[in-house]
Amino acid sequence: MAYKKLKYWFDKELATLLASRIVEVEAGFDTFSFVSEVDAGAQDLELKARVALIADRLHKYLGGSYPQNLEVLLEILGPENPKETGMFTEYYWVMPIAYYVEKYGLDHPDISLAAIEEITKRNTGEYAIRPYLTLHPEVTLNKMQFWARSPNFHVRRLASEGGRPRLPWAAKLDTFIDDPTPLLPILRILRDDPIKYVQKSVANCLNDIFKDNPDLAREEVESWISDATASRKWILKHALRTLKKKDDPWALGVIESL
Repeated sequence: MAYKKLKYWFDKELATLLASRIVEVEAGFDTFSFVSEVDAGAQDLELKARVALIADRLHKYLGGSYPQNLEVLLEILGPENPKETGMFTEYYWVMPIAYYVEKYGLDHPDISLAAIEEITKRNTGEYAIRPYLTLHPEVTLNKMQFWARSPNFHVRRLASEGGRPRLPWAAKLDTFIDDPTPLLPILRILRDDPIKYVQKSVANCLNDIFKDNPDLAREEVESWISDATASRKWILKHALRTLKKKDDPWALGVIESL
C-alpha cells in the first residue's frame, strides 16, 4: 500500500470498499447514498472525525437495530490477521466498524464485547473497549481476564492494552488512574507471554501505572522478580525504562538483578 497520511484513507474509496462488502450480505444497502455522504462530509475532517462520519453513515444506511447491523458488519470482517503488524495498513478499513461498536453498542455489552474480540483479531479493539470499562466495568474486566488466556495473541494483547490508564490517543481511564488494582490480575496472567507484541503491551501498562501509582507498581514489580522467565524479564526492563532514564536507584537495582 503506497504511503499517504492515514486520514486520507478514510474517504470515498474506503466507503466504496465497505459498501461493496456490505451488499454481498445486505443486498438492499444504499451504496450510492452512503458513499456520496461520506465523500461530501469527509473533505475537511481529521482522522477521528472521518472514522466517526463513516460509522454514523453505516448506522444510518444499515437501518436496522444495533444487533442486526452488527451481525452484518461482523460478516464482512474477513480473515484474521496472522501477523503482529498490519492493523493500520491491511486492516485499516475495520476502524469505522470498531468505532461503530464503541459508539452504538453500549446498551448491548455482551454482543459488543464479543464483536470487539473479533475486531481486534484484524485491527484493534483497544479504543472501542474503553467506554465499556467505564460503563460496564465488572463484565468487561471479567471478559478481559478471559481474553488474557486466549490462544489468539491479538486478543491477549487487547486484555492489557485496552485497560491502559494512559493509552496514547485515547481518553484517560480515570478509574484506573485512581486505582489500577483491577488491572493487576490481567497483567499477572500475561506476565510470561511468549509473544513480544503482548509483552510490550504488558510493559506499557505497567509503565502507565508507575506514572500515577508508583508505590503499587513497585510492589507489583517486586512480586514478579522471583523465578522470572525470559519473557517476564523483558517486560520488567521495558516497564522500567522511564525510571531508568531518570537514574532511579530502585529501578536500576531491579534491572541489574534480572
